[in-house]
Amino acid sequence: MGLGFTKKLREPIRNGEIDCTVRIWQSPRVKVGGRYVMEGGEVEVTAMRQIALADITPALARRSGFEGVVDLLKVAKHGPGEKVYLIDFVFRPAG
Repeated sequence: MGLGFTKKLREPIRNGEIDCTVRIWQSPRVKVGGRYVMEGGEVEVTAMRQIALADITPALARRSGFEGVVDLLKVAKHGPGEKVYLIDFVFRPAG
């Protein structure tokens, strides 16, 4: 498990432009303090909390690397989950 990101988000994550993600899961698949491999380094989860679908604003969608809420929701849902999680992270370069 862990955090996978679409190709278009990886460079902005490595540059520090994106520091959070929204996921819709049945239950958490990552933990605070966990480090998840991504090309060029790893993503360390610094915070995670459950939020309501209504909490996903256009500003949060942009902060997550998407143009808007609809774009984010197309990518955020993984399987039959209905719980919405806001995950904050930092990118740690390899080496």
